[in-house]
Amino acid sequence: MKFSATRFSGVFVLEPFRHQDHRGHFSKLLRAPDLEAAGLESNFPETFVTWSSRNVLRGLHFQAPPHGHAKLVSCLAGSVLDVILDLRPDSPTCGESLPFHLGGDRSPVLYLPDGIAHGFLALEDGSCMHYQTSTVNVPSHDTGIRWDSFGFEWPVETPILSDRDRALPPWRNT
Repeated sequence: MKFSATRFSGVFVLEPFRHQDHRGHFSKLLRAPDLEAAGLESNFPETFVTWSSRNVLRGLHFQAPPHGHAKLVSCLAGSVLDVILDLRPDSPTCGESLPFHLGGDRSPVLYLPDGIAHGFLALEDGSCMHYQTSTVNVPSHDTGIRWDSFGFEWPVETPILSDRDRALPPWRNT
């Protein structure tokens, strides 16, 4: 597994091991010893999968303290515009967003530390996102930031949103 740092401290783009032959390809999305060697969280006790139609926007989600978590995020089918927002008050990139295109047979995995809000826009029907979190979901601390409140220019004017995501509070960098 190869690790590429981003301009956000603690956020990495991971290139998983892949084997390709006449049958297709095999990918290893998680190898705990590689994460440990890089000083990253390696225990991910909960896994989620979402399937989305084109123009579905999910997020931006995070789990509030004291139940925050790191995430591993990957796109298994279709393609998405994945966007993160740094919420860490002591971070030099607090309040800044960073986009990633995920999808295709060589799609990377994102490693997101605690304090990063995450969301995505499905660019194709049948886009499948796979998430692993380093803590188990605590519904009372599961929250987010409204998708259109932090200055990111999404390539869609009227995304398909859940009622929950439509009601998320706006970003306030205070």
